Amino acid sequence: MKRTKLFGLGVMTMLSALVLGACGNGGTDSSDKEVSEKPAATIALITNAGGVDDRSFNQSAWEGFQAWGKENGFSEGNDGYKYFQSANESDYVPNIDQALSAGFNTIFGIGYRLAPAIQEQAELNPDKNFVMVDEVIDLPNVASVTFKDHEASYLAGVAAAYTTKTNKVGFIGGIKGEVIGRFEAGFNAGVQDAAKTLGKDITVENQYAGSFDLPDRGRSIAQGIYGQGADVIFHASGGTGSGIFQEAKARNESDSEKVWVIGVDSDQESEGEYQKDGKADNFTLTSTLKGVGTVAQDLAQKALDGEFPGGEHQVYGLKEDGVDLTAGHLSDEAKAAVEEAREKIISGEIEVPEK
Repeated sequence: MKRTKLFGLGVMTMLSALVLGACGNGGTDSSDKEVSEKPAATIALITNAGGVDDRSFNQSAWEGFQAWGKENGFSEGNDGYKYFQSANESDYVPNIDQALSAGFNTIFGIGYRLAPAIQEQAELNPDKNFVMVDEVIDLPNVASVTFKDHEASYLAGVAAAYTTKTNKVGFIGGIKGEVIGRFEAGFNAGVQDAAKTLGKDITVENQYAGSFDLPDRGRSIAQGIYGQGADVIFHASGGTGSGIFQEAKARNESDSEKVWVIGVDSDQESEGEYQKDGKADNFTLTSTLKGVGTVAQDLAQKALDGEFPGGEHQVYGLKEDGVDLTAGHLSDEAKAAVEEAREKIISGEIEVPEK
């Protein structure tokens, strides 16, 4: 059975000052003869290489698009909302060009790796609106949104420390860089601080797959980390993470000692379902949450309202309800420790490192 969230992700109320706008149609009045066939706002999602079905970052954004469309009567397509899937970085600019040619008013770039392409196209198309998620672009027609991923990752580290029986845990990142570095730094800090409280010596094995879309690579790395005795792995690797779940499932179905995975960006509870001795079980310990889908839905609504605060940068952490953690399968002791850490982060008593 799916557990409820330990902490509520109330991003909608906190994001009212954020992005999006209706470009081109908002300035007409009743005297205009020409009526555009376009609705007041159209939005396009440019995915990174993880794809729209990565069960993580991109999928969360797309679900936000779908929820907005359903609420406002917009359908998938050029007159409403649409995604353009990228297989690799060379697809970013062509996909943006396709979205612009199709007449979309606001283009969402999901993931920091799209920043160069978004910046280039925003400079070339100053009459269009762009949203950059996970990176900052200083242009008047670009609204930037970033998250304090290290804060939610710190809570994941606390959860891992209170769960491990072997005193060995792991972190698997996608591609090294500032964004994923925040996940790694926060997780490691949470593990070590909790270990001190528990009087334990807990080690963390940190590895990178070098990609966000290589499940086989993720599984291979997980196999090695579990093989070294770790029983909890936190991943921040997009689609690569599906391989980590595959390895954990295989081990849990055949071995007596349970291993866990901590999901990322969205609730990955369903990825941990498995059968053991004829009984249903789950190995997703918890998941860090990132309000990308809620942001996307809220920003799309701003398009209908004709608002676009271009050039603004909004940052969301635990205090702003922009990141979070699920209850998952945490013990009562772990839940209490996570809640205590959460309160200390919000109050400023704990300052989580970003690097």
